[in-house]
Amino acid sequence: QEGQPIYLAVKGVVFDVTSRKEFYGKGAPYNALVGKDSTRGVAKMSLDPADLTYDTTGLTEEELKSLDDIFNYVYKAKYPIVGYTSRRILNEDGSPNLDFKPEDQPHFSIKDEF
Repeated sequence: QEGQPIYLAVKGVVFDVTSRKEFYGKGAPYNALVGKDSTRGVAKMSLDPADLTYDTTGLTEEELKSLDDIFNYVYKAKYPIVGYTSRRILNEDGSPNLDFKPEDQPHFSIKDEF
């Protein structure tokens, strides 16, 4: 919706990409990536709806390397981190992910409106 922030997630990290509406806003080239964890699509450089998921099963070493590079040098470098997806902090059954360590996560500042 107009006036609302534009968020997308990669590797369970939620980024605010509102500053680049021309890429991620309604009708923009990468709009399909927003509102979800699009890790697989980013790794494969794909906007196919089947790839717009967190699932990295079956990705090649080259795709995984590309994912890490884009995550670090595009998203983490350019966009504010505003949170994490539940998949990053919870297991499939809803129990806490004991491997999740807040101190190891990319940091973000909570905005006043949250």
